[in-house]
Amino acid sequence: MKNYQTLWRSIGALSCGSVATYVTVRMLDRRHAHSLEESSSRSQWLKDWDRREHQLIELNAQGDHREVGALRHIVLVRHGEYTKSEEGSHLTELGRLQALRTGQRLNEMGVAWDHVAASTMPRALETASIILKQINFDPLKMKRCELLPEGTPCPAVPPQRRNPNHIEQAYRRDGPRIEAAFRRYFFRASPEQKLDSHLLIIGHANVIRYLVCRALQLPPDAWTRFNLHHGSITWLTVWPNGYVTLRCLSDAGFMPVQQLTHRRPRAPLLKLEA
Repeated sequence: MKNYQTLWRSIGALSCGSVATYVTVRMLDRRHAHSLEESSSRSQWLKDWDRREHQLIELNAQGDHREVGALRHIVLVRHGEYTKSEEGSHLTELGRLQALRTGQRLNEMGVAWDHVAASTMPRALETASIILKQINFDPLKMKRCELLPEGTPCPAVPPQRRNPNHIEQAYRRDGPRIEAAFRRYFFRASPEQKLDSHLLIIGHANVIRYLVCRALQLPPDAWTRFNLHHGSITWLTVWPNGYVTLRCLSDAGFMPVQQLTHRRPRAPLLKLEA
């Protein structure tokens, strides 16, 4: 009997660390599962996010339960690479080439663009002018939108490595404007719209990332957690019932790897051939 007791004590001493590790891991797993359960219970889709649910309610009251309306496709393009100078921010040679390739890609999609809107900042307007030639869209019909310039949409989580006071001033200045841009462009089509529509927006990384988070009803403060390539294409679709899907995010696969950038250049670039 004593031998068995000695044996079990020896095994216990040897496996104490393993048991403690096992118990700790199990406790962490339970906490993680509980955290996910709480997160899941909070992340419910807000059906009337665009204040247009009454359209479907009115139709249902009339006895029309068919899927009505059309799809709204919203394609967001980030401007090409740029550099800052005393004259302002303008596209580099690579940035112009990126815009050209993006325009060619948009043209290959074979889409009839109903509307085009662009930020009023020079780098966005220069990108737009190159793209419009490729998609055969009348520049006079393009809207220069004062809501789309770059800015800080809201405080980020995790926090940015910048002066907190500067960030607070920035988002108080820019946040309402960028939120207004979301409300201007993101909504479901009216029941009377029979054909799908395509809207092209040419703008900036911060704004596009925030719009994606808002459209998908993800935490808006997550906007810094992903990057966008210069000239990349992001495609969202708004369904008649208010559901929103992301078809692609920062698509730049149509560009050679050597021409992919997402930050301003730190040194002069060599000339590139198209």
